[in-house]
Amino acid sequence: MASRQDLAGSARRHLDAATYLHDDRKPGRSRGNKAVAGYLYGLAGELALKQMMRRSGMHPLPENERRNDPFYAHFPHLKTLLLDQVSGRRDGELRSIASRSELFQHWTIEIRYAATATIDAVHTNRWKEQAEDLVSRMDR
Repeated sequence: MASRQDLAGSARRHLDAATYLHDDRKPGRSRGNKAVAGYLYGLAGELALKQMMRRSGMHPLPENERRNDPFYAHFPHLKTLLLDQVSGRRDGELRSIASRSELFQHWTIEIRYAATATIDAVHTNRWKEQAEDLVSRMDR
């Protein structure tokens, strides 16, 4: 990831957009917007975690190793790669976060293609809480 990227700002923007959609109560749109919000909550969580990795002193791997690079991975694979490679000042905290089995459980990047009815509001509400937690922790 190039230094010009703004992981923290992007995490906050995705979280704000997700919350706006999640809280939209307009008839006929609410269920679909909650589904999109769930997807954005996952992205916000990933970005916040990657900001924490960067602040810990971790750096992206060379381009030819992106397949194994947590900076380019999505949940749940991101957590697995992070556990394998965690290092730096916040390694204990990062290891603790990545080892939480419930963290973004049932979230995958493929939900962007999912039918609205397949995205459970229980999961979306949980992802909201988890994204808010990670974003609040990323700048500590």
